[in-house]
Amino acid sequence: MAHGKIPATVVTGFLGAGKTTMIRHMLQNAGGRKIALIINEFGDLGVDGGILTGCGIETCSEEDVVELTNGCICCTVADDFIPTMTKLLARPDRPDHIVIETSGLALPQPLVAAFNWPEVKTKVTVDGVVTVIDAAAVAEGRFADDEEKVAAQRAADESIDHDNPLEELFEDQLRAADLVVLNKADLIDAPALEMVRSEVSSKIARTVRTIASENGRLPVDVLLGLASGTEDLIAERKSHHEMEHEAGTPHDHDHDEFESFVVQTGALADREGFEDALPELLARHDILRLKGFADVPGKPMRLVVQAVGKRIETYFDRPWKPGEARDTRFVVIGLHDGLDTETKHQIEAELSAAVSGASRQAAE
Repeated sequence: MAHGKIPATVVTGFLGAGKTTMIRHMLQNAGGRKIALIINEFGDLGVDGGILTGCGIETCSEEDVVELTNGCICCTVADDFIPTMTKLLARPDRPDHIVIETSGLALPQPLVAAFNWPEVKTKVTVDGVVTVIDAAAVAEGRFADDEEKVAAQRAADESIDHDNPLEELFEDQLRAADLVVLNKADLIDAPALEMVRSEVSSKIARTVRTIASENGRLPVDVLLGLASGTEDLIAERKSHHEMEHEAGTPHDHDHDEFESFVVQTGALADREGFEDALPELLARHDILRLKGFADVPGKPMRLVVQAVGKRIETYFDRPWKPGEARDTRFVVIGLHDGLDTETKHQIEAELSAAVSGASRQAAE
């Protein structure tokens, strides 16, 4: 700890990069550290916090996990983050380390800058910003502009103003990093991984350490103990919003480009059929991320469902608690323009059919 300050690590990265999985592994191997977590999610259903408090580890008890849902911490620093930090620091049993998992849609810059607020700066320092990247997605070009395609679109329609909020957000999260984790490296070969390293380096105007990981498994000492003091450096790591503002160009940072909604269905009748149907459903509606919990009849534990692109992960994380409603609920996140009311109803109907097994029966 610098001058008695509690170190804090900000974990950022796009939707589905593997932030929560990495933090869970960190907690399981904390080496006696008492870690407090602040979890910020985009959407009303707190999935990530539920996964961490349900992991059965002493270092992620409910009192050590603070959830901020349905809002972006980078946009609500004064209203949400500062009061949360103040309350956390007032506890008699102060933590050894604070880990903040931002929403996948968050800018790290305003959050890190908030550590310079007087009520926080004297007590906490930013140990480092860890940006988690889905290496397999980047290798597929998921967050990179296709210049030839854009040129063809512009030629066909001069009114097109090409703006990719995903690419911009990807770059902003990298620019703030003290450490970049190339997660899901096991899903691509060595040449593709090197291409991803090069892509990441091209987005950052300084040398930043990158490290590959599988399923977020990294030694705790690699992630914690960076001693970067990033709150004193963040002014030089400007986001697109800050640079556009300095140039006098209107550029509001909000989340009008993205939208989320919660779908509640019945019990999951056919786990295998659901996993088979989900990738096509996500692709058809250009859903960026789906996550939640499912009730599987006859199973005493709840099923965690995580989906991004074609990759689906399901696993049982903990038993249902006595008196707890065995609900099946998912958060669906996509681009705002692609999620009108009619599309939401359609997605809800298709998810319900996939959960009940009706979509598989229809296909057969």
